[in-house]
Amino acid sequence: MEQDIKEILVTQTQIETRTKELAHELMQDYQDKRPILIGLLKGSVPFMAELLKHLDIYAQTEFMVVSSYHGTVSTGEIHILKDLDVSIKDRHLVIVEDIVDTGLTLNTIMDLLMHRGAASVEVVCLLDKPSGRKIPVRVKYLGFTVPNEFVVGFGLDYNEYYRNLPYIGVLKEEVYSRR
Repeated sequence: MEQDIKEILVTQTQIETRTKELAHELMQDYQDKRPILIGLLKGSVPFMAELLKHLDIYAQTEFMVVSSYHGTVSTGEIHILKDLDVSIKDRHLVIVEDIVDTGLTLNTIMDLLMHRGAASVEVVCLLDKPSGRKIPVRVKYLGFTVPNEFVVGFGLDYNEYYRNLPYIGVLKEEVYSRR
């Protein structure tokens, strides 16, 4: 797999260090709020696991499966394939996301959760790709900003592969253009 990577943008050590810092920020802001951390599957799993290791607050975890991509392209259509299993009314929510690109998925989910009666909805995100943004979205807790490249690793995939890389890398164009 590593031969398919053009360049490493964020190392495993950088991810671990920044995730600890984000966990500290969350602990300060949610010390007495008992938030629900909502991981957006599948990409958020490594980031959420790393984040949880460093959180020393009462927090619940939940997951949603939301899809808007086919291959390398956002379809613009948001599909909820698995919804939450608990009520979120009057609860403080933190969406755990691997990457914010177009903003469409995250904006839709945030609106939906507020409509369902959440007390607050914030986002902790490992990566932001502002050059891909189609609509504005507010990310309160951000790990890294990445350029407009096709990135994989640490949860991010191309057709379900590369999620297990311990870093964030740029996928070589010939890999996704040949399939």
